[in-house]
Amino acid sequence: GDPSPSISSSIHPSPTSHQPPPPPSTMKLSITLALVALSSACSAFALNPSGSAHRVGTSSTHQPAFVHPTLASKGHDAVYQRSMALAAASTSTEGTASLALSSRGGGALGNIDVPLLTYFALWYLGNYYYNISNKLALKAAGGATGFPMTISALQLGIGSLYGIFLWLAPDARARPHVTMDDIIKMLPVAFCYAGAHSASVFSFASGSVSFGQIVKAAEPAFAAVLSQFVYNKPVSKAKWLCLPIIIGGVILASANELDFAWSALISACIANLFAAVKGNENKKLMETEGLKDRLGSVGNQFCITSILGFLLSIPFVLWKEGNKLGQFVDIWKTSPALRSNMIASALWFYGYNEVSTMTLKKTNAVTQSVANTAKRVIVIVGVAIVLGESLDPLKLIGCGIGIGGVFLYSIIDNIVKPAPAK
Repeated sequence: GDPSPSISSSIHPSPTSHQPPPPPSTMKLSITLALVALSSACSAFALNPSGSAHRVGTSSTHQPAFVHPTLASKGHDAVYQRSMALAAASTSTEGTASLALSSRGGGALGNIDVPLLTYFALWYLGNYYYNISNKLALKAAGGATGFPMTISALQLGIGSLYGIFLWLAPDARARPHVTMDDIIKMLPVAFCYAGAHSASVFSFASGSVSFGQIVKAAEPAFAAVLSQFVYNKPVSKAKWLCLPIIIGGVILASANELDFAWSALISACIANLFAAVKGNENKKLMETEGLKDRLGSVGNQFCITSILGFLLSIPFVLWKEGNKLGQFVDIWKTSPALRSNMIASALWFYGYNEVSTMTLKKTNAVTQSVANTAKRVIVIVGVAIVLGESLDPLKLIGCGIGIGGVFLYSIIDNIVKPAPAK
């Protein structure tokens, strides 16, 4: 679920005027930071210390501290204090970000862009914790044979509620003024967005998160094929030459994968296909005359897309898992692990996507490529360590080759200029 750079660069809100009250941009940053603190608090109580039939059974060696059963009973005060510290940090960062937004020069910080660094930190943190809480929610609900479609849809629904809250909260975010025709034109993008998210969740339910992330890193291969043969947008020869590196890395990483499952591989590939189509459809969408002005901001576009994606997911939930939704309700009532990680994963997912759009909007193409590459490495290695997933040397080598290929694909046209069309 990362937004493509084309989405983040499609809309440019007007600069915020600097008046004594906190500007809307600062209010948005404060609310986002508060969301991070809330999600961290939700994650802290992921498991029921008294035991539950649906509790995630992982050993203390690999279990992340924020979901460890003993912490819920012995370290309640410590977890609470950490959540409060995050909340206090958000208040402090609000003032710092406000100063940095008004001026980058002078002072102890010099030319450091504090809001941008904050966005990067929250983007990586949110993506990291989303992958962990999402996996724990899937395990609590039965894994691949449980309710991945229901969980993916609810994540979009809960995130949409947060986006709607921003519209209703005073001075948080200006509401969009879209027409019904605009909504209809946004449906293909929303469908692909929901499809990419659901397929990713299916992949993470079927296999390890690290393996799913490695396969998802190969998205440029799908984007290149679609751009060349479906959307008639030629891809440079240099980029085509990068694709074997990416695909070879994925194959190498899969060779000794202990949690390999064809369903995980196929689901991740389907997610890549949906994501590639979404990127191209979004470019077409943003060519609609006046749509940027009616949307008002990238955040509004993302919220509307999430709402539509959630609504479009409901029929698939009923088709795929409708006959056993009663079981899901029973697990929801009896499993604190499912409830806490379900809510936390939804907020982390929406939050990190929201912050990543702000990050990508403030950076150039090369910085975006480096940022996405670094994020993949941090998430793959970090989540694998926390969840106790395999880190076979061959898997790490394949991961490095694949992600290196993705980075090269992203910047190759800046290194080797494409030949001018004749």
